[in-house]
Amino acid sequence: MTLPEILTPSIEKAIQTLFDVTIDKVEFQTTRKEFEGDITMVIFPLLKVIKSNPVELGNKIGNYLVENLDEVSRFNVVSGFLNIVISDAYYLNFFNGIRDESKYGFVTPNPDDKAIMVEYSSPNTNKPLHLGHVRNNLLGYAVAEIIKASGKKVYKTQIINDRGIHICKSMLAWQKFGNGETPESTGLKGDKLVGNYYVAFDKAYKEQIAQLMSDGKTEEEAKKQAPIIIEAQEMLQKWEAGDAAVKELWAKMNQWVYDGFAITYKNLGVDFDKYYYESNTYLLGKDVVNIGLEKGIFERDPDGSVWIDLSDEGLDRKIVLRSDGTAVYMTQDIGTAIQRVKDMADVGGMVYTVGNEQDYHFKVLFLILKKLGFDWASSLYHLSYGMVDLPSGKMKSREGTVVDADDLMQEMTSTAQKISEDLGKLDSYSDEEKTNLYNTIGLGALKYYILKVDPKKRILFNPEESVDFAGNTGPFIQYTYARIQSIIRKANFDFSNNSGMVSLHEKEKELLKQIELFPEVIQNAAHNHSPALLANFTYDLVREYNSFYQAVPILGEEEMSKKVFRVQLSKKVANIIAASFGLLGINVPERM
Repeated sequence: MTLPEILTPSIEKAIQTLFDVTIDKVEFQTTRKEFEGDITMVIFPLLKVIKSNPVELGNKIGNYLVENLDEVSRFNVVSGFLNIVISDAYYLNFFNGIRDESKYGFVTPNPDDKAIMVEYSSPNTNKPLHLGHVRNNLLGYAVAEIIKASGKKVYKTQIINDRGIHICKSMLAWQKFGNGETPESTGLKGDKLVGNYYVAFDKAYKEQIAQLMSDGKTEEEAKKQAPIIIEAQEMLQKWEAGDAAVKELWAKMNQWVYDGFAITYKNLGVDFDKYYYESNTYLLGKDVVNIGLEKGIFERDPDGSVWIDLSDEGLDRKIVLRSDGTAVYMTQDIGTAIQRVKDMADVGGMVYTVGNEQDYHFKVLFLILKKLGFDWASSLYHLSYGMVDLPSGKMKSREGTVVDADDLMQEMTSTAQKISEDLGKLDSYSDEEKTNLYNTIGLGALKYYILKVDPKKRILFNPEESVDFAGNTGPFIQYTYARIQSIIRKANFDFSNNSGMVSLHEKEKELLKQIELFPEVIQNAAHNHSPALLANFTYDLVREYNSFYQAVPILGEEEMSKKVFRVQLSKKVANIIAASFGLLGINVPERM
């Protein structure tokens, strides 16, 4: 039980006994640092029903709690706030109850509950993953893991955008300029090779536009009449018609990309339970439009196109079927959502990890699904996130100015290597251990830097700043974990048994109060779809631990019961760091 859950019944009883008044709610807040106390009751709301001054009221309730509740040792009243001091026995009993709990803070899913499907990544098969995809993947993966830890069954999925004009651009450029080269012949990852031809198409397209404009065409005319764009459109038409040669080339080049993606995902540490492909889903939803027409949810215009009018909900009219009968992205997303629930009958909600430029799209999608009568539509969530900026400016895939995800991870590892070597503490490490450590620190820095920021905010990503070994960074937290592992290795005595009742130092108490928050933080992070809450909790925990580490001796403590308790406390902090970072997809090193 949490402190509010323990205190509330006794406070309600105190008010009933002392004032013959029944209250609906007790309001608590964290005690301000300048006052003694572990938790504070707000007195002011009681003044509406009890005629008294707040100090007198607080003193009466405080005295009652000291006399009737073992967990309360003393109190003080400041204005309208009752600051309650909790006994050492409470914190020690709490700690002994969770000390050996390997999954402390985690809730086991109820097999009868509905599952949540989390979609993330969802790249195009015409280029490698870039920095924007990195934030998407890290957010989606962490949110999926956090929701799972909060007690829900979770499926991780993505829909791969493997068809359309942008895919044909890479295919056509490879046909024209590739001379049959392959990932094997070039030594390039398949996604990088295909991405090069997407850039090559854009270069050739711009050259043709410039030539046509020099011949007297307007820019708009030149863009439409450039031979290479006409060829790409013809290739798309052949693909849609099932042309065997085009389909074969499409399958071959897409497989190159999938093989490349698989390497990036593995290095990034993310995974998926189920894949969807736009080539299989782009026709979905058209039958649902007919059902919506019959129900009067959609309306057909004179030109044959089908729309939904959402102006009553503060939105606008949205097309769901073109006049020629072809689907739009909204139609496809409607059909895919329905298909997912058919594929996995226990899915009761979905989280879409997509950038904030699609906020309006998802408002419309969710509203349409509700109007169509799907009960799970009320459990859909758009995990909207801000873009990642670089000091050098905005990225453009078609111009080849993106920050490649693989290159970024390599840069992070190299930066970690340089800083680690400058610190000069790796003499006893083998080359393999050094390589693993650089990777752990580099990727930990990248992931933490991105995940500590509220998803809705934009990020200006600074690689060197993220690998700082001080401050609110991944390496700082990893270093604290490694420091605790060193303490545990040096503890040459049995610390497995209960240390008994010891008097707590103020720093030990603060650390225990932080540990006690962990289960609630997981639930809040899951509810708010915000890994930042968990990341910053972990930083606060590490700050409290380092303050404790500086204030009291651990292995140097002479009293054995205190020494045992402090090692146990250190070990629990390390376990929570590892568990929290695990949910964020970050590894921790045993030594640094």
